[in-house]
Amino acid sequence: MKTAEHARKPVGVGIIGANPDHGWAATAHIPALGVLPDFALRAVSTTRRESADAAAKAFGADHAFDHHGDLVGCPDVDLVVVTVKVPHHLELVSAALRAGKAVYCEWPLGANLDEAEAMDSLASQAGVPTMIGLQARSAPAVGYVRDRIADGWLGEVLSTTMVGTSMPGTVVPKAHAYLADPANGATALTIAGGHSLDVLCHCLGEFDELSSFTDTRLPVLKIKETGESWPKTAPDQVAVIGRLGSGVTASAHFREGLTGHSSFLWEINGTEGTVQVTARHSHPGIYPLTVTVSRAGETSGTPVDIPSSYGVPAEAVAVVNTLGHSPAANIARSYARLAGDLREGTRTVPTFADALVRHRMISVVESSARSGTRHRLR
Repeated sequence: MKTAEHARKPVGVGIIGANPDHGWAATAHIPALGVLPDFALRAVSTTRRESADAAAKAFGADHAFDHHGDLVGCPDVDLVVVTVKVPHHLELVSAALRAGKAVYCEWPLGANLDEAEAMDSLASQAGVPTMIGLQARSAPAVGYVRDRIADGWLGEVLSTTMVGTSMPGTVVPKAHAYLADPANGATALTIAGGHSLDVLCHCLGEFDELSSFTDTRLPVLKIKETGESWPKTAPDQVAVIGRLGSGVTASAHFREGLTGHSSFLWEINGTEGTVQVTARHSHPGIYPLTVTVSRAGETSGTPVDIPSSYGVPAEAVAVVNTLGHSPAANIARSYARLAGDLREGTRTVPTFADALVRHRMISVVESSARSGTRHRLR
C-alpha cells in the first residue's frame, strides 16, 4: 500500500512486546502500521532471542532484540511502542524517554497513579512526543457524537448512563490470570472502565464530583489451559455516579460475567433528544459502534450512518478502510493522527498528560469506594 508519492522519510518504529504468535501487537499494531506509509517497522524486542528473531521475520522488522535497552538505543528507531503487560510499563517507558525517543504506550499508562505521574513528569522533562493507547477517541462514531453534541444536537445535555463488560465469564487463559490482582493495574475498573469512561469524558467533559461502589462477586477464576482455580481480589463490579463539570448527571456500571447481546451500552439524554451508542462486545475502541438518535415522542431510535472516514486524515482514509472493522482499524486511525502531529507539531492524539487525567479520576473512584463517601475532583 506504500507508494512512491510518499517521499518523506517514514517514522522508524520499534515495538516492545511483539510476540510472533499472539498478543495485541500482532493483532492490532502490526496490521495498522503495515498500511500506513508514514511509518516503518524497524525493530522488535521480546525477552527471548528465539521469539525476537521469529517476530522480526514474521513482521518484516529490520532488527530483533532480546533486551528492550537495545531497542530504545537503536538509531533506526524514532518511536518506541510499548505493548506489554501493565506492570512493566514504568521500566520500559522510562527507558525509552531517557533515550530521547517518542513513546506510544498502551493504556493504562501505569499500574497506579504514582507510576503514571512519574512517566508523565519524565516525558515533560524529555520534551518528546507521547501517545497513550486510548484509541476509542479515534473511532469515527465517538468523534461524530462528540462533535454533534458540541453543535447542540441534543439541546442541553441533562444526563448520561453507561454500562460496560470486562471479562465475559470466569474462565481465562493463563496469560490473563494477572488481571485477578489489582496491584497489577489491569482490572475491570482500569481496562473496561478506563477506556469507556475516557470516551464519556472525552465527549461530555470531566467529572466534578463522584461517588463509587466496588465489589468482587466472582472471587475465583478458572485457568483455561489447566482447569485450576485462581483467586481473584480485583473488583468485578464497579458503579460510579456523579456530576460532570457541565452539570450533567452521569452514571456508569462496569461488570464481569455473562451478558446479553450488548456488552457496551451508552445513552446520552438531552432536552431535544437521546443518543444511544452500543456494541456487541466490550471496549468501544476495539469493536464497531452503532449509534441511534431519537427525538421527543419517538418510540425507537433512528440509526445514524457515520462514514468510516470521519475524523481520519484525508490521506489515510483509503488505507485505513482496508482494515474494515478489525481491532487494528482504530489503532491505524490513531497512528495516522500521530503522523500529522509529529510533522506539524500539533496535538490531536491523547498524550501522557491525558492519561494522567484518567488515572487521577480512577484514583478518586478507588478512594470513594474505600471510604464510602462522595469525592470532588480537582
